[in-house]
Amino acid sequence: MNYRRLGRSGMKVSELCMGTMQFGWTADETTALQILDRAFDAGLNFIDSADVYSRWVEGNSGGEAEQIVGRWLAKSPARRDQVILATKVRGRMGDGPNGEGLSRLHIVAAVQASLRRLGTDHIDLYQLHSPDPDTPIDETLEALDDLVRQGYVRYIGCSNFEAWRTVEALWTSDREHLAAFACVQPHYNLLHRREFEQELEAACRSFGSIAIRSGNGLTQVAQLVFQTYIRTGLSVPLARSFLMSSAVDKLSPTGVA
Repeated sequence: MNYRRLGRSGMKVSELCMGTMQFGWTADETTALQILDRAFDAGLNFIDSADVYSRWVEGNSGGEAEQIVGRWLAKSPARRDQVILATKVRGRMGDGPNGEGLSRLHIVAAVQASLRRLGTDHIDLYQLHSPDPDTPIDETLEALDDLVRQGYVRYIGCSNFEAWRTVEALWTSDREHLAAFACVQPHYNLLHRREFEQELEAACRSFGSIAIRSGNGLTQVAQLVFQTYIRTGLSVPLARSFLMSSAVDKLSPTGVA
C-alpha cells in the first residue's frame, strides 16, 4: 500500500480510503467488521464515515456506521493510533430546526455525539458533509477552528461543496486566521464528472487541497470487493489490485486525486 500526504498537511493516508456508507445498510455489522479487518490487513489506514450513515434505513436513527467503526476499534485499541479516522457533520440527526446544519450549536453537539459513537477522544479529519446556506461560513469555520484548538479535531475538510463555496471558505480561513480545509470530497464518479473536472479540480490544485474520490464510487466498489473476498476467499492482493486499477487514480504531485 502506498501512502500520501493529506493536502498540505503532514498527515499520511493510504491511497485507498475505506468508505462506510453501507455499514448498517447493505452490510450488516458482522460483514462490516470483517470488511474493516480485511481493509486494515491490506494496509488501508484511512476510514471515512458520517454521522448520518445510515439514518435513511427504516429502523435506524443515524450513527450506525460510526458505532460499528467504534466497536471495531474497541476490539483492538492499539489500532486507533494506526488509523486515520474521518467523519462528517451536516445532516439531520435530531428533531427541530437545529437538528441539522452547520451552525456552531449543531457542530458542537454533533462532534461530541460522533466522538461517543466512535469511542475516541479525537477525530483526525472532520468534514462538512454539504453546504448550509442558512449559516454564514465564518460561523462554521470559527466553530471548527475551536474544535481543532481544543484537540477534538486534527484537520478539517468539506464534501459536496461547489468550487466557489470551497474558495470562499479557504479565503475566509486565510483572512480570519482560522483552520482551513485540508481536503475536498467531491461528488465525482464515472457518471458524474463535470462538476469536479470543470472547476473544483483547478481550485484544489491552486490551493493545495487534496480531492478524495471515495464518497460515491470507491465506497461501494471497495465494499463489494471485500464482501466478495469474505464470501469467496478472494485473495487480498487481488482485491487490492482490482481497487487500484478500477477505482482510484494515484494522487498527482500537487496532491489532487
